[in-house]
Amino acid sequence: MDLHYSLARLRERAPFVPELAIILGSGLGALARCAEALGGVALAFTDLGFPGQTVPGHLGQLIFCELEGRKVVLQAGRFHGYEGHGPDLVTAPMRLYGRLGVAAVIHTNAAGAINAAFQVGQLMVLTDHINFMGVNPLRGPNLEPGPRFPDMTAAYDPELRRQLRSAADSLGQTLQEGVYLAVPGPSFETPAEIRAFRTLGADAVGMSTVPEVIVARHEGMKVAAISCLCNMASGMLPQPLSHLEVLQAGGGAAADFEALIRAFMKKLTI
Repeated sequence: MDLHYSLARLRERAPFVPELAIILGSGLGALARCAEALGGVALAFTDLGFPGQTVPGHLGQLIFCELEGRKVVLQAGRFHGYEGHGPDLVTAPMRLYGRLGVAAVIHTNAAGAINAAFQVGQLMVLTDHINFMGVNPLRGPNLEPGPRFPDMTAAYDPELRRQLRSAADSLGQTLQEGVYLAVPGPSFETPAEIRAFRTLGADAVGMSTVPEVIVARHEGMKVAAISCLCNMASGMLPQPLSHLEVLQAGGGAAADFEALIRAFMKKLTI
């Protein structure tokens, strides 16, 4: 992957510099389809020199559009370490957004609920994360102007979280809050692992987002993240887990997610 080539292609093809990037995880691509239908400019990942998508539920596009009067880019899909991609590719979109001039990023993902008080289909705003992926994407030479040792005390911007909660309240939605634990995947976790993660303070578990958040913060962008709780984690219910279940639950929550994002955009201050 050639970051300089990808950035040059993006600057050439992007119709504007968005103020916000929204990364759409598994089952949450309906917002991108709606935006494209309304006249958004779509760029395939392959147009930027990236590989195509291999995970069901990921379109593999960047869609530049206006959402509630704000200029945004919707990233429909992402790259995962479990596909065999290295951390440089997994986090490359964050490098592009930071160098394009994007101010903030909203990450979304599908996650398994560890907190027994949560329910399948609910949304959870991330307050913090635990990195169990076995890799930090900043290892190696430091890419300036980011700092060699970036602070992660408030990786998830408190003001953006407050605005998301306010948007949820205005809609009468239940928006959970919690800690997201990231694992490499692609196998689902064992019941014993889930018990250990609960002891560590995790409320949900997934296979993405954390490397991208680290790099987004390294690029100086503000970050918020939302998990769609698509299943109860392994061992919490007497049934096996499947990716189809994740996609179905994500699709079921898509309307609530879109309503939340639209309400958030109407009053967004960055």
